Amino acid sequence: MGAQQTFRLFINGEWVEPSKGGYAVVNPATEQVVGEAPEAGVDQVNDAAAAARDAFPAWSRTPPGERAEALQRLADVFERRIPDLVPLVQAETGATMRVAKTLQVTQCADRFRRYARLANENHDIPLPPSVMPNTALAKGGLIGAVVARQPVGVVACITPYNFPLTNMAGKVAPALAMGNTVVVKPAPQDPLAILRFAEAAEEAGLPPGVFNVVTGSGAEAGQALVEADIDMVSFTGSTPVGQRIAETAGRGMKRLLLELGGKGAGIVFDDADVAGAVAGIGSSWSFHSGQICTAPTRVIAHRDVHDELVDKLAAYAKFLKVGDPLADDTIVGPVITELQRDRVESLLDTGRQDGAEFVAGGVRPDLDSGFYVAPTLLTGVKNEWRVAQEEFFGPVVVVETFEDEDEAVALANGTPFGLYDYVWSADSVRAYRVARQLRSGNVGINTVQRNHEAPFGGFKLSGVGRDGGVFGLHAYSELQSIVFPS
Repeated sequence: MGAQQTFRLFINGEWVEPSKGGYAVVNPATEQVVGEAPEAGVDQVNDAAAAARDAFPAWSRTPPGERAEALQRLADVFERRIPDLVPLVQAETGATMRVAKTLQVTQCADRFRRYARLANENHDIPLPPSVMPNTALAKGGLIGAVVARQPVGVVACITPYNFPLTNMAGKVAPALAMGNTVVVKPAPQDPLAILRFAEAAEEAGLPPGVFNVVTGSGAEAGQALVEADIDMVSFTGSTPVGQRIAETAGRGMKRLLLELGGKGAGIVFDDADVAGAVAGIGSSWSFHSGQICTAPTRVIAHRDVHDELVDKLAAYAKFLKVGDPLADDTIVGPVITELQRDRVESLLDTGRQDGAEFVAGGVRPDLDSGFYVAPTLLTGVKNEWRVAQEEFFGPVVVVETFEDEDEAVALANGTPFGLYDYVWSADSVRAYRVARQLRSGNVGINTVQRNHEAPFGGFKLSGVGRDGGVFGLHAYSELQSIVFPS
């Protein structure tokens, strides 16, 4: 990164000086300031919502083909900016260069292109005519109907800190494709790349007010946006924040798409490919320092493979280099902030007090700067302990043991979360049977790979609604029944 950069808000197609000044965005690896993000006042948040409201009628009436062309143009403009964006997004997220280049930035353009294609498809549902009898209300006859998908209106897109650009694209692209207008509120920790994305939106010629960005260092801007004149909130982040959003949005009957926390269970049966299970579970450490809600961080191992699994996981953890995310051989970079590191360490302390065995990690890496957590493996864990119930959002895996299938299912379902679980077994019938019993929105069988066309979301405290593929497009629509005589 070069000299420190200063940014402005993007409201109604214009760059606006923040009414409350700015705040420092810090590189989690170096603890140096990356740039100054704008601190929006409540009035500016309301201005952004009003701009989106004013732009909605024209944008929603824009033919789908023209909306698709605008999204494709935006993807093209953004793609040209990727070389300049990679260093910025790497610096503010602390991601390794491998993650920054392959997942933090490039998938953003891919998602806009995907929803440009989907925008061109007809998503209305024709219903076969029904014979209706004469009633006191109306004359009977053959009555037809079409179920039309209409845009919801103004959507608040509140994004998380782990994948700011990619997650933003997963909200904004389908919302715009469906004819909604948006106000984006990035996570406070790393909003700068999203503000740079707004430059691409401006260059691509999106109409004023269709896409707006407001930022803030605390909860004020996000709360103001949820309370503003909007129709829907799409939020990815922690369960406690999601619960507060739901309480506020409920007073105005605003639509919700909430992708919240997870405590992914990874059930490993006695016939499993242990090496394959270790590779999948190890992603909890090696992929973006465990800052991913889908990670299999809670291993539920059959007693006959427990020791082998733990030994191989311990060896895997010790193999991972922790350190400078710019170094080619670094696997585990920092977590996002000092506060998050302290939270992870505090939760680890509860495991230590409860009697968990630390097979790997558990000690802060000896590095000159940065908010690092070593890949950590805890065994002898009981399901009621906090380390088995609460999300670390860091490179920590805990291991429990089970005797039979029913116990494995009960343990897996024994948290308030239900976002993404996993089953490792050579018996595909058993694996599928167990998957169907898991109270989880997503289940991987012998893989941690995602299918990005599948609906994504959670059960229980892991959220409300689904995004991903065409399901994501539909999430930003309302169903309207249009009935007529045939």
